[in-house]
Amino acid sequence: MLQEVLQSLPQVLVDGLTLGAVYAVVALGYTMVYGILQLINFAHGEVFMSGAFIGTAFFILIMGMGWAAEIPQFILLIIVLVLTASITGLVGVGLERVAYRPLRNAPRLIPLITAIGISFILQDVVRFIAELFNGNYIVTGPSLFSEQITLKASSISSIFFDARIKTSFLIVLGVAIVLMVALDYFVNKTKWGTAMRAVALDRETASLMSINVNKVISITFFIGSALGGATGVLFAVQYGTIDPYIGFILGLKAFIAAVLGGIGNIRGAMLGGMLLGLMEMFASANLSLLTGGVFGAEYKDVFAFAILILVLIFKPEGLLGKPTAEKV
Repeated sequence: MLQEVLQSLPQVLVDGLTLGAVYAVVALGYTMVYGILQLINFAHGEVFMSGAFIGTAFFILIMGMGWAAEIPQFILLIIVLVLTASITGLVGVGLERVAYRPLRNAPRLIPLITAIGISFILQDVVRFIAELFNGNYIVTGPSLFSEQITLKASSISSIFFDARIKTSFLIVLGVAIVLMVALDYFVNKTKWGTAMRAVALDRETASLMSINVNKVISITFFIGSALGGATGVLFAVQYGTIDPYIGFILGLKAFIAAVLGGIGNIRGAMLGGMLLGLMEMFASANLSLLTGGVFGAEYKDVFAFAILILVLIFKPEGLLGKPTAEKV
């Protein structure tokens, strides 16, 4: 049994890192908004999904132009990432202004229900538009970075099997890491990042110190939604086929990643996303083997939610989170 687990380990690491990078960047949107507003923005998964559709539409539109054939694939990806991130960032700002700001002082349950309602609205809007222009809400994007590379793990040890990866794996992982590092730098080293941390610490005191709280919150939603939209583009490039419902389960997984790393902690969200992706791929590849066929790969989602329950029971503040004493 151990030998069979080790044989598939290189492929598990490749697939787990790809999925974990997606979870990590989406989890950043959850953790940023929660850190400042103490709000779980359950519509964030649908912002990610919208980014996947917007990015795919840009790919199809640009690649349909004759002159676009001269553009290198990587430059095309950067252009689509910037355009999509800008649009989804503005969508996030609009959602905050219309749906969340009027409820800022309401009981916490009300904005939470509103977020769930917005997620359903975004699903149906994207489905309507996709069916209107495509005739089907399941969309297949253009094939980019589809070259296959063989990772010679067997040359390291005869125990391991070789792993096959697409060029898109390197692109997705590299871009996701750049986005995470850039966000970490922005939050910890810039003026607006300092303002965001001040508002997260004490919103009322920050406003008394001439910090524009509304603008800081809008910037937070813009950055979080832009990251979510850009990650949707990376998801579409890596996995090819998208539909209006991919944001629901992936959004929940990203929320689990944020809780695992420590909700409100940016570096914790990165760590939690990577760990969850690796654990989920490990479960998908080996769950049937480890349980003697009782549970198959389809139970990998159950595995993810079991992790959430265990974290909430034994370490509710997350791996990098800090326990907070309730003020009385």
